[in-house]
Amino acid sequence: MRLLIEHATVWDGSGAAPFPGQVLVENERIVAVAPRAEALAADGAERLDAGGKFLMPGLVEGHAHLSFVDTPRGTALGELPPEDHALLTMDAARKLLGAGFTSACSAAAAKIRLDVAVRDAIERGHTDGPRLLTASPELTVTGGLGDGRRLHLHQDSFGVAVDGPDEVRRMARLCLREGCDTIKLNISGDYGTESALAETTVMTDAEVAAGVEAAHTIGRRVAAHARASESVKRALRNGVDIIYHCDFADEEALDMLEAQKDRVFTGPAIGIVLARLESLRGDNSWQGQGFLERLKPLYEATCRTHHEMRKRGIRIVIGGDYGFAANPQGTNARDLEHFVTHLGFSPSEALQAATRTGGEIMKRGHELGQIKPGFLADLLLVDGDPLQDVRVLQNRKRLALIMKGGVRYVPCEGPPHVRRLH
Repeated sequence: MRLLIEHATVWDGSGAAPFPGQVLVENERIVAVAPRAEALAADGAERLDAGGKFLMPGLVEGHAHLSFVDTPRGTALGELPPEDHALLTMDAARKLLGAGFTSACSAAAAKIRLDVAVRDAIERGHTDGPRLLTASPELTVTGGLGDGRRLHLHQDSFGVAVDGPDEVRRMARLCLREGCDTIKLNISGDYGTESALAETTVMTDAEVAAGVEAAHTIGRRVAAHARASESVKRALRNGVDIIYHCDFADEEALDMLEAQKDRVFTGPAIGIVLARLESLRGDNSWQGQGFLERLKPLYEATCRTHHEMRKRGIRIVIGGDYGFAANPQGTNARDLEHFVTHLGFSPSEALQAATRTGGEIMKRGHELGQIKPGFLADLLLVDGDPLQDVRVLQNRKRLALIMKGGVRYVPCEGPPHVRRLH
């Protein structure tokens, strides 16, 4: 397959200004990028007139939870039988591709093999979806985020409770055996967990080290849920590769992040916080007001911290814990607006976080996330200019074409959410 996309406004993902240009795709890769006036050897290629539309790299979701299938609470995920859950996860993958996300780095699955099964189905062509790096369920401690159990009542959630380094190591090894690319550790608590709030660090150094050792021994990665400042430091001291949230990072934690900025990735996952703040607007109940009292300082800390992290050049990816009822799958492009509105990013910086930096967190920065010769042909053709208004990417009707590895798709309303063009 050879395709020449001509008369496009090309934004290559590097941060350089867009230019009138053309892109030649052969099979799954980009073979040439040139200004509009330059002659390209494109004999025999199909020609696609972009009509001046904005051509950019495909988006990368850096904090994916494809098996979080828009439930109102985490324990509802534990109530889903594996067969039903797998089908809903496949549907979420199609939604994400239909929203312009051609790659996704998972931040946790709700069951051990859900990400793995869907990744394999996508790679074999049994279903459509983004390129996927998989993750384990969230390994937590008793009483930590993701432990939905109570005495006399066993209730699964999106987490697996493990206590002590031996239990962490055993469960990590099991997940790795089953094909997970990433082990997820919940080092801190969270704002909705009564027994472990966001400012607390509940996983010990020895437990974190055990999870990292198990993954790194066989060349896999570790991601961490880390809101508390000490949890960020604990993750860095023990070699965690991806550190999500970092909301309450103090000056020492920021200095440590900056010192390791060429090794680690971070992501605020602010989308769920903003969605829940919005859902509490007008809720005058004591429960709603109590939740609001926790969320407001968290939101303020997130904004303050990520303004500083951006200025220090720490790598930050988009992705906002999409997959809950307040923050449903397929609305992930809202994160670009959040980065601009709340975290101080320019539109170009937000788009780079979603493309070039996204390619790097996928471990494929040499071939993913930019429009360059030799790179994979993961492209979006947008009817509008995201550099002027990133919100245009939230409108599926403005996505004229989605390309993943040279295969063309268009978004459609309702299932299957994206339609492959032949």
